[in-house]
Amino acid sequence: MLGKRIIPCLDIKDGRTVKGIQFENLIDAGDPVELAKAYSRLGADELVFLDISATNEKRATLAKIAERIAQVLNIPFTVGGGINSIEDVKRLLEAGADKVSVNSSIVKRPDLLNELAAEFGSQCIVAAVDAKCIEGTWLVHTHGGKKATDIQLYDWVIELEKRGAGEILFTSMNNDGTKSGFANDALNYVSEHCNIPIIASGGAGTMQHFLDAFKLGKVDAALAASVFHFEEIEIKKLKEFLNNHNIPIRLT
Repeated sequence: MLGKRIIPCLDIKDGRTVKGIQFENLIDAGDPVELAKAYSRLGADELVFLDISATNEKRATLAKIAERIAQVLNIPFTVGGGINSIEDVKRLLEAGADKVSVNSSIVKRPDLLNELAAEFGSQCIVAAVDAKCIEGTWLVHTHGGKKATDIQLYDWVIELEKRGAGEILFTSMNNDGTKSGFANDALNYVSEHCNIPIIASGGAGTMQHFLDAFKLGKVDAALAASVFHFEEIEIKKLKEFLNNHNIPIRLT
C-alpha cells in the first residue's frame, strides 16, 4: 500500500508566505524559501506553493521564487497560481517544480486541462478545486474562493479525472483556516468516485483531524498551512501519531 502523505502548503502573496481564514485577514507567516528548507528537513513528504494573489491581480506566475525554492528541496514540489497556458506550465517545470496546480483557468476553459495533460503528462498536473457547501450543495468557486460558480463539486471532480488530472487538491472553503477538521463527508465521496489521488485541504487543527481525513475521508494526502507554519503541530510527531493508528506513512 502506498504511504499517505503530509503536505505543508505555502500560500504566497507579494513574495511572502501568508495565512488567513478563508483567504482573508492575511498575516505574514515567513519567507517561503526558509520555510521550504525547514519542511524538507523536518520530514514533509511534499510541498505545495500557491501564489494566492496571481489570479486576482493578474500577475505573472512567480517562476523565480519557484526556482529559489526548488534549489533547496529534496522532496517533490507543486506550484500554482495564475496558470493559464502551456507556456506557464513549461516555465514552472523548467524552474524546478515537479508538478503544477491549476484551478480557475480550467473552470473557465476545461479543455486547457486536456492540453496540459497531453503536453506534460497527467503525473505533472494537479487539479485544484475550491468548493463551498451552500444550502446542502457543494459548489465550485474560483479566484481564491471568492467567485461562486454553478458547477457541482461531485460532477466536476469526475470530469477532471476524465480530462487528465493526475491528482485532485480539494479545499473546503467552509473549513479553510477554521481548524475545525476537514470536510470528511465530501472528501469520502470524492475519494470513492475518483481513481486518482485526492489531497485534503482546509480545516486542519489537530492530529486527530489528519487521522480522520485518512480514515473517514479516505484521502491519499492531507495538506495544511498554519498548524505547520506556527509550529502548532510537528510533522514528525504527527507522523508517529498516524503510524501508531495504523496509517501507512513514511517515517523519518
